[in-house]
Parts: sequence; C-alpha cells; structure tokens
Amino acid sequence: MKHLLIVFDGMADEPLAELDGKTPMQVAKKPYMDELASMGRVGAALTSPAGMYPGSDVANMGILGYDPRQYYTGRGAIEAASLEIPMETSDAVFRTNLVSTDGTNMIDSSAGHIGTDEARELIAVIDEKLSTNVIKFYPGVSYRHIMVWHGGSADVHCAAPYKFHGESITDYLPEGDGDQKLRQLILDSFEILDNHPINRRRKDDGYLPANMIWFWGESKPPAIPSFAKQFGMAGAVVAAVDLIKGLGRMVGLKVYDVPGATGYIDTNYLGKGQYAVDALAKYDFVWTHVEAPDEAGHEKSIDKKIEAIQECDEKVLGTILSGAKKLGADVRILLMPDHLTPIATGSHAAGKVPFILFDSSKPEKNNLPFDERAVPETRLVVEHTPDLMRMLLNE
Repeated sequence: MKHLLIVFDGMADEPLAELDGKTPMQVAKKPYMDELASMGRVGAALTSPAGMYPGSDVANMGILGYDPRQYYTGRGAIEAASLEIPMETSDAVFRTNLVSTDGTNMIDSSAGHIGTDEARELIAVIDEKLSTNVIKFYPGVSYRHIMVWHGGSADVHCAAPYKFHGESITDYLPEGDGDQKLRQLILDSFEILDNHPINRRRKDDGYLPANMIWFWGESKPPAIPSFAKQFGMAGAVVAAVDLIKGLGRMVGLKVYDVPGATGYIDTNYLGKGQYAVDALAKYDFVWTHVEAPDEAGHEKSIDKKIEAIQECDEKVLGTILSGAKKLGADVRILLMPDHLTPIATGSHAAGKVPFILFDSSKPEKNNLPFDERAVPETRLVVEHTPDLMRMLLNE
C-alpha cells in the first residue's frame, strides 16, 4: 500500500459576493478532486489548535502527524532546516523577508516576488555589512531568507510582514528580549539596500524595490522524532517552499527539488506531479505540497486563486493519479488545504477545512462536495490534527 498526503496550501476560502456567494473551490473546475471525493470520504478538520495562529507551519506540522503543541517552536528554525543551516539548541532563528517599503510604510512583504538571483545578491550585501561573530544571514529562495543569532533569544514578538501592508513599520517593529538589536538591523538594512544598484534598476524598470529586511518567525530548533520512528516507514516530500522542505528534513523525509517550482502561482505544477510519481515508486509515503493557492489568497486575487486550484487539480493531482495507476499499487490518499486563506482579508483564518480520504482498495460512494460546503454537513470531523495522519496510515 502506498500513502499520499497532498496539501494545496490555503485553498479553502469564504463565500464571495463577486462569485455570487460561492468560494474559489466551488467555482474552480477540479474534476480529479471531485472524482476522488465521490469514491472516498469527505470530512472536516480543525488544523490549528486553539490559541495557536493558523499558519502553514503549525497546520502542516499537525497534518504530518506531529502535535504542534508539543513540537512547535517557531517558523524560522523549520525553514533553516530546509536550507541545511547548522543550528545549535541555544540559537535563535528568524525568517528574514526582503520587503518593499517607502521608508515609513510596509508596501509589499515579498518585494514584488523578487527573483532568487537578485535576492541572493542583496542578502550577500546584508551579510557583509550587518553580520557579526554571533549574527549570520543565509540566502533562501526569492524573498525568503534566514538569520541565525547564536546565543540569542527567541522570546521576542516579530510581526509577519504580510499582515500590515500599507501600515506604518514603526507600529510593528520587534518587541521583547533583544528587540533593540533586531530593530536596528531592520532600520540599517534600509540605508544599505534602498540605493543599491539592483533596487535602482528595479525602480527604473517599474518593479518594487527589495529595500529592507524584516524579521519574523522567531524560534529555537525543536527536538522532533523522525517520521520513520514515529510511523514505521520511510518517505519523501515534494515541495517548493522552505517551510515544507524544512519540516521534511527535520523528520528525515527525502526532499525532492523540482526544477521550476517557485512557491508561487507560476510554479511548475506538472513537475510537482511528475516528481511525486517518481517518489511514489521508491517510497511508501509521499507528501506533495503546492503553495500557489495560498499566495493567490494573500494577493486577494480571485482569478489567480481559481487558476491555481485548477492547475493543482489537472497537473498535480491528475498526474499523480495517472502515475499511481501505472505503478499498479493500491493507494491511500489524504488531500486537503492546510488552512483558509480568505480573499477578503488576504491573511490566514482559523476554522475547519474540508479533506478527502480515499482508499483505492476500498472505494466508497460519497455525495458530499469537496469544498467548504462539506464542513458543516459531514459527520467525519477531526478536531485533533495529528489524527489525520493516523487515518491515512490506517493505524
């Protein structure tokens, strides 16, 4: 038996007046998801424990079978693990965005989804100018990077930059242990980056500048058991974003890097599906994650979110189902969004999300739709997220 966990990040939403009271999931053409749902069980899952922010880090850790109340220490260390950055238990690790500002307000938390080549050159400058014997910057993908503070404190609140677009930076600067150092690094970065040749060129060409760094996702490296130890099988993960790759590396999954996988709506959907099929031939557990619907939600773009869902269906799920059939093995599939990312707010929201649980060896008949309408209607409700993995593995 092969086991597939498929997460289409942030796919769930709320009814929109622009869609006549429907959601992007309801409007999108997703024949493969709908067919899978018709032969499986459609349920509703609460993916973030009460009191914890419904972020992709918390939600995906739980879906992977690990209780975030026990293992979650913050986002930064997870993404650092993806980049194979050396960390000590005494280190404080921060996600470091390259952002666009006018010096006063947060304009865009992704610097217009700056390309990786330009971003890495800018982070290299930041590392050269601002690193010390205890603070070090590491390049990641696009606007997503890492800072490690050796011996630093993670007992500080750093606001996620996508939460305050158009608002004053000074209202959201870090607060807590070590905040003055973090604040100074942020402000110094603007002086270094705003007039950098890359940003002068970006402005001239009509693109947003990547003219400031912003810390968030403060964390310490967690002590977490391997997937093999926890569930008795080896596995792999196919993803673009550091957060998911990092979770995979932390629990000993084989991490696949897909050419052209960007973590954005222009990602290589077909490649994601093809690499998942390749992994499925070698492993009994494969986790496939696509970030695109979430990014479209953050941009408050209805059209982009519908398009991302349709691409996930046709090129990712369709490819996986076709490949699994050729392998000739029975498969159990858990397919779901990790949280809601409502177009109306552009941010994550707490609440239950729909999921499909399918077993090719025991097809069922289901009439519930695979979208948000199933949440109040289904009798299959999961309140403790790690139970989803046990259901997938049929424990």
